[in-house]
This record gives sequence, structure tokens and C-alpha cells, in this order.
Amino acid sequence: MFSFNMFDHPIPRVFQNRFSTQYRCFSVSMLAGPNDRSDVEKGGKIIMPPSALDQLSRLNITYPMLFKLTNKNSDRMTHCGVLEFVADEGICYLPHWMMQNLLLEEGGLVQVESVNLQVATYSKFQPQSPDFLDITNPKAVLENALRNFACLTTGDVIAINYNEKIYELRVMETKPDKAVSIIECDMNVDFDAPLGYKEPERQVQHEESTEGEADHSSYAGELGFRAFSGSGNRLDGKKKGVEPSPSPIKPGDIKRGIPNYEFKLG
Repeated sequence: MFSFNMFDHPIPRVFQNRFSTQYRCFSVSMLAGPNDRSDVEKGGKIIMPPSALDQLSRLNITYPMLFKLTNKNSDRMTHCGVLEFVADEGICYLPHWMMQNLLLEEGGLVQVESVNLQVATYSKFQPQSPDFLDITNPKAVLENALRNFACLTTGDVIAINYNEKIYELRVMETKPDKAVSIIECDMNVDFDAPLGYKEPERQVQHEESTEGEADHSSYAGELGFRAFSGSGNRLDGKKKGVEPSPSPIKPGDIKRGIPNYEFKLG
């Protein structure tokens, strides 16, 4: 058998039922066509050329199709799924956050290999900004965003879109492996404290001194006990004669009354 490379794009290498080839990668914003493909930026899937689908269909590839992406120049790698096979030959389109993780520039070479990954059971994320805490239910928002992803790789910084704002989260841990599939899985999600987050300082409330407050505890003792010391009004409206105020009675002068048992009426 003879093999001829009659095209200017690389021919995928196939051995042991594994797909492996190199593509020049571009961000989704470079994808030609009238259709807006911003949905690709919201997930973890790439767009590959039709020739890749032709090669994969001939192999005994386990579904869903998952791939390992490697930048051999920087020794960086990640994992992804495939969304469509509509790219030009020799080219694949990646979400911008994925190109950042791989340290790839527009037109850089990326190695694409088919892989089988274990199903995820646990993952932990660290938001890269405290702004993520402003979301009312961050766990529900993340779980909804992960529906656009096929797999997770420990160490990646993924990007999700919520309310027209991009939030970045670092994948701190995945179980049972460092790269896992999250398609149709029951996965527990946990969070680390956001990057740059500081616990609010608790202000210790000191009791203010009450030196300026008046102490009326000895007021009654100084004036003594005064019975009926208030003033009254006449019913006919005339002014009441001024009567001398009773002299203060000291507490020691108050004696218990002794009844007169010899008192008689009449």
C-alpha cells in the first residue's frame, strides 16, 4: 500500500483505534460565516473539519467523542469534546479560554488525540474573582453552565457566562482522575474561597464610658422624702393661694404609728 499526501492539510495518524493529528487552531471569533457562534465560547467543545468525522467514523471510537489537546511547545494540555465538524480542512476552532490554558496564539499548532475518560464523581472550583459571590445561587449557575462542557481537567481555568458577564473558575480537583468526563454524570460540586477574597473584619464594640451621664441615685437622699409635694388647681379657676412647701422629712423621722386603744366615739 502507498499513501500520498495530495492535500495541504495534515493527514490524521490512525493506530490502535486512536485518532491523532495536528491542526492549526483559531479562536471562535475567527470562524467564517454569517452565523454567530458565540455559543462555542460558553462551553468546552471545539469545532473540527469534516475529514476528522470521516476518520473517526471508521474507528471503534467510544461515544461520546472526547479529545486530548496538547501544545507541544509549552507542554500544556487539556481535554474537550467536539461540537461540530464544519471547520476548514487542517483547522480547528477553540474557545478563547481554552487557547489561553494551552498558551496558544492564533494559528498555532495543537495536537488532537481521541481519549477515553472516567465519569466524574467530584469536582472543586475556585472563582478567580470575589465577584462570583454576588451571584444569588452560584452552585446552580455553575451546574447549568457545565452542561455545555464535555469534560474537566485539573488545573484548567474555565470561563462561564452569566447575565452578560464572564466568570473564570479554576478547576482545583476532580475525581476519580485528573481529567474526567462530565456528560450525564452525578457529580458533587464544591467551591474554594475566591481568589483575592478576604474575610470581613469583625468590629469589636467597646462599651462607652458613662462619665457624662448624670447620677440621680443620691437625688432622693439629698432632698429627703416629701409627701404630696406637687401643686394643685382650684375647680372655680381661681388661683390657689401659695402655701409654704412642707419641710423635707428625713427618713429617720418617719415612725411607725401606734394605735390609741382608749379612743372612743362621741
